[in-house]
Amino acid sequence: MYISVHLRFEEDMVAFSCCLYDGGETENLEMDSIREKGWGEKFKRKAHVSVPGLNRINGKCPMTPLEVGMVLRGMGFANNTPIYLASGKLYHAERNLDPLLQMFPLLQTKESLSLPEELASFEGYSSRLAALDYMVCLFSEVFVTTQGGNFPHFLMGHRRYLYNGHAKTIKPDKSQLALLLQDTSISWKAFKDQMEAMLAESDRKGIMVPRVKKSNRKTSIFKNPIPECRCLWESKNLTLKRDHTLRMPGHL
Repeated sequence: MYISVHLRFEEDMVAFSCCLYDGGETENLEMDSIREKGWGEKFKRKAHVSVPGLNRINGKCPMTPLEVGMVLRGMGFANNTPIYLASGKLYHAERNLDPLLQMFPLLQTKESLSLPEELASFEGYSSRLAALDYMVCLFSEVFVTTQGGNFPHFLMGHRRYLYNGHAKTIKPDKSQLALLLQDTSISWKAFKDQMEAMLAESDRKGIMVPRVKKSNRKTSIFKNPIPECRCLWESKNLTLKRDHTLRMPGHL
């Protein structure tokens, strides 16, 4: 058993979010430089208003590796739980990844599981590297998503389709988490109780099947392929069973 975590804490993601972390003025200058390099004057226009504190309360800030570790430990995952981390190059990886490694020493990435020569043909191609992460996440016992986007939505839908709806996904409530982390007086027991309740709510939402008319579907069919794609799943299983029967001794 292993769990996979999709972590969006690359420097461009941190810069685009306009959220503040613990890097002080040095981080601010660094993020300004990245924003200017990647998006020109977009973030300097008069119409653009950045309110980092509001972004965090609204759940728009990328989760740090430390926050991910605290959430998982609070939800009951022991430090001997194997974790696969799906991510690009993390912002200040050595400094930020260390707390998560201390909480989960069995953490692995595509770089730690592969030889340099095995990854050579993938280097420089972000889509190919993301595809490697995707395939490992697809077959994990649990998938943890920390940010929206096409990658987690397609993956959640693919897992639901592959396992006929029985695919465990954890999606932390980042708005609630922001409030809890601001409370410096909260005890570990109280935090753990909140995380267990958040896990139960995530599980409840994960098994819900949208009851919508096909002509008026409001949810993404990529994220929620059931019930519309159930016929495809059933057809696939019937085909597999038939092929297995034909290969059994005594059958032509």
